[in-house]
Amino acid sequence: MLNDHRLPGKKIILTCFLSMMIFSCKKLVDVPTPYTSTSANNVFASDATASSVLTGIYGQLSNASYTSSGIQTVGLFGGLSADELTLYRGVNVSTYIACYQNAQIAKNPIDLWSGIYPFVYQANAAVEGVAASNSLSAPVKQQLLGEGKFLRAFFYFYLVNFYGDVPLILSTDYNKTAIVPRTAKNLVYQQIISDLKDAQSLLNPNYVDATLVTSTKERTRPNKSTAAALLARVYLYYAALGNTGYYAKADSAASAVINNTSLYSLTPLDGVFLKNSAEAIWQWQPTTTGFNTQDAKLYVIPPTGPTTNQVHPVYLSSDLLSNFEPGDLRLQHWVGSITVSGTTYHYPFKYKINTFNSAVTSVSGLTEYTMILRLAEQYLIRAEARCQQGNILGNSGALADVNVIRSRAGLGPYAGPTDQASVLNEILHEKRVELFAEWGHRWLDLKRTGQVNSVMGIITPGKGGSWNPDWALYPINQTQIQANPDLVQNPGY
Repeated sequence: MLNDHRLPGKKIILTCFLSMMIFSCKKLVDVPTPYTSTSANNVFASDATASSVLTGIYGQLSNASYTSSGIQTVGLFGGLSADELTLYRGVNVSTYIACYQNAQIAKNPIDLWSGIYPFVYQANAAVEGVAASNSLSAPVKQQLLGEGKFLRAFFYFYLVNFYGDVPLILSTDYNKTAIVPRTAKNLVYQQIISDLKDAQSLLNPNYVDATLVTSTKERTRPNKSTAAALLARVYLYYAALGNTGYYAKADSAASAVINNTSLYSLTPLDGVFLKNSAEAIWQWQPTTTGFNTQDAKLYVIPPTGPTTNQVHPVYLSSDLLSNFEPGDLRLQHWVGSITVSGTTYHYPFKYKINTFNSAVTSVSGLTEYTMILRLAEQYLIRAEARCQQGNILGNSGALADVNVIRSRAGLGPYAGPTDQASVLNEILHEKRVELFAEWGHRWLDLKRTGQVNSVMGIITPGKGGSWNPDWALYPINQTQIQANPDLVQNPGY
């Protein structure tokens, strides 16, 4: 199916380790030296070497730039596809233009598929290797197995949401994975839920360091609450497919995270995206000397303005900006602006540090980590789940959670109509202005709630394209179709 998948299991593990070696020469993260033997049995023979397998995955995820099409780019491309980001005029990157105008083609698409599936393979290799090992200590084996299953679920969540039905690969056996047809998204969701429930039971309740047993303030390895947070989101999405009983499960999973007040709380707006923020449920620690986050490097526009290449190609859309209410502090604290030749460009300013600093040579010199999962989303998940169950008013109703988020933004309680449809629209509005430029939330919400055609039918022509309902799913790269005769292209491509 993928060239990456044609590698035998032992070789892919070596590839993972070689990648770790590449970034470790200029790393900021202090991890055990990775073991470079091609023997999977040896790799998972000791706690330290087994831990480095998962540490290597985190390092690769954090170190990747936005010039690639890996999972770390879903916020950029989701924002371009939706009504969130504007592509600067004159940008000369054809895939960006096609994504922005909702006019991708199978021969040269935004290829998240090929960027994410190799990580699925590595997660599978970790799950298999850890499960088969008889020499790992019990706490380490349990934590690693939980991390592997969590990561696999995380990767598949984005695959199924950008592509619909996708091949469900749970093995590194080439004989089983070389030619795999697409699996119905309902079944993919069921596997994601199964992996996350397993991860929730296996992972440590605290955050742990590279030893996997010592507690740490760093929130860079998943714990039980991390699994619960992603599970809450997945339950919400799965319920929207007609499985309405899962709204109650989303409510329960989000509540488990929100109620964990010993670890999590909402912070003032300028503190949300700092490293080890109390709002952080899962962050990625930067690994390249001199830089904080990839998000700041991409989104924060310098005084010279946007660029026509991949350095600073986007800014916030006027449609998004018009949705901030008067007095919304998020507009003040999370949106920056620069005026060039009489034109003002507004950009995401959640992360502030976008310049190289040669003095930053260790983790202690960093101030910001990339946010993957955070507490505010859990409030909005629970609000939507409760609204869908008809629980809207009162101290435990949907609007109570909405008002928590509004209060942090300096806004008064929601004062509009309290029927279910109106409150659901308010929740989606709050998600839009709270989670913009984070992980493609707006694009996925438009599709999940059935609004993508009505919204994009108006927005896409303004971006120079023409909307077709088929464009809600990304095309699979034609090379993947050619390599796998059982792989069927998405409609319309």
